[in-house]
Amino acid sequence: MTSGARARVGAGASASGGRTRTRACNRRKTVRIRSVSNDDDGRTRRDVLAAVALAPLMTLASPAIARGGTPTVEERFAATRGDVRKLMAEDPDFGPTMVRLAWHSSGTYDRMSRTGGSGGGTIRFREELAHGGNAGLEAAIRKLEPIHERRDGISWADLIAFVGVVAIEEMGGPKLKFSYGRVDEMDPGAVTPDGRLPDADKGDGPGPKTRQGLRDVFYRMGFNDREIVALSGAHALGRCHANASGYEGPWSGTPLLFNNSYFVLLKGLKWEPDDTKAKFQYTDPSGQLMMLPSDIALIEDEKFKPYVLEYAKSQTKFFEDFAAAFEKLETLGTSGLTPLNA
Repeated sequence: MTSGARARVGAGASASGGRTRTRACNRRKTVRIRSVSNDDDGRTRRDVLAAVALAPLMTLASPAIARGGTPTVEERFAATRGDVRKLMAEDPDFGPTMVRLAWHSSGTYDRMSRTGGSGGGTIRFREELAHGGNAGLEAAIRKLEPIHERRDGISWADLIAFVGVVAIEEMGGPKLKFSYGRVDEMDPGAVTPDGRLPDADKGDGPGPKTRQGLRDVFYRMGFNDREIVALSGAHALGRCHANASGYEGPWSGTPLLFNNSYFVLLKGLKWEPDDTKAKFQYTDPSGQLMMLPSDIALIEDEKFKPYVLEYAKSQTKFFEDFAAAFEKLETLGTSGLTPLNA
């Protein structure tokens, strides 16, 4: 395969496969049971009778089998949702990590060069996982590998985008739109340069350089100030880890719930520099919560601040704007996607 070649993994099921149906339920069939106590394979007459009785129920229990064994797109993604729910139940921190993975997969887009974004699923390559902002995400990809292997027909790119949607919804966030049909990039050479994700600090805390740094990154993708603040609301989830980003602590007291607490806390608490941490960050009066310099920039910047106040006041408005911005984020640079009706 030549450099840059792509392998399309179709998410759609074969149309003809769905038309092949078993008509056993509509016709009577004579089943002959051998009049001996045991069949040659060791089964008793009772075992055979039980198998005959249960066969129709087994067929009805699996719609895919009833159609000939090929699941629909909706069934594939529904099964994947179940897989993600299971992983979140086993490891509650997996939810916020999936949101981060989906965000970082999409957040490399450059609308001028039309490179980056979620379209090729390149974040699964070690070259992109090695980027500074992706520290710790290699373990997340490993957790998704068995799901990708089981759910034939779902590309890596679609899977990474979809798990972010599922995680947000399962943690109480808004219902999000999702479209599938991303094509996996097979050449690691398609990985974009490091440095396309936002920096928490440009060297002046929440000052002008950090604020401009935020705008440079998001404007490059095609977002405006309202969308920058709305997407920042995902910081209601999860926490920073010193062994990954160098920062430490959760943004909110409910890191497994998606809500507008990030804005409520950003507005309502007094945030002071925390001299006890290795990297410059802020802490609340309790010493239990943290904010990054780029978070404080939102409440200090005269153009960002009105949106912080608006979302602190109305979770409904925050959910509405976040849902639209997140769908936009995950579809940047893609084409020919199909909305998932599930």
